Amino acid sequence: MFKCASIFFSMNSLLRTVGLLAAIAMFASGATALAASGEAITQEELVRRTQELCDAVVPGNKEPWKKYFADDAVYSDEKGRTLDKSALVADITPLPRGYSGTIKVVNPKILIHSDTVILSYDLDETETIFGQNLAARYHVTDTWLRRNAEWRIIASQAHRYYEDPATGHPDPKKMANCIGTYELAPGETRTISVEGESLVMQRKGKKEQLLPETCDLFFRKGVEGRILFRRDAAGKVDALIDRRNNQDVVWHKTN
Repeated sequence: MFKCASIFFSMNSLLRTVGLLAAIAMFASGATALAASGEAITQEELVRRTQELCDAVVPGNKEPWKKYFADDAVYSDEKGRTLDKSALVADITPLPRGYSGTIKVVNPKILIHSDTVILSYDLDETETIFGQNLAARYHVTDTWLRRNAEWRIIASQAHRYYEDPATGHPDPKKMANCIGTYELAPGETRTISVEGESLVMQRKGKKEQLLPETCDLFFRKGVEGRILFRRDAAGKVDALIDRRNNQDVVWHKTN
């Protein structure tokens, strides 16, 4: 009896072990299927999908953009446009003949909260136009939403990092004619002087170097907008124009 009982106990232990291993295998299989179905997602997978979208831009491959953007997605680009999915997909077209380039996803950061994931990253873009190389940098924030076990981008917003223009070589004679005081309103003045080979703009004790883009067009390092010197019919400077986002603030020269 004790021998039979021992055999019975051993068989039961074996069956329990087999059952436990089967359950573990089923759980592992289920977890894999769960991840594959979109119930779980990782930063690596989101970055992979994002890079797939970027790689599709140059050849004008619309398929990843159809696949990863939700039908009700909103996309705001660096040009200030806001597009729905149909307009976004239609905007994906091959680069013209003689153009090539790459877009790389870098510096990704992720925030996961339940059914929503925020992915924020930079894009390093290189473009070659008939042998001439250009580069640009963008920052993008995508919101991924899980619905019906599928992860899709529901909103995306991009902006371009500001870059100073290339410096030019102004005519020293024309630059000398820019020296003087400019008035916006009574008591509100700016002065322009020359220090070394550069123009310097000063207002209320604050000095800013004006870097030349052309003879009469200047910029300040790290500041968007331009400083233009307007000339009258005789070729003399009569105003300083502070151009911001294509809108002008005019300072009239007083001396």
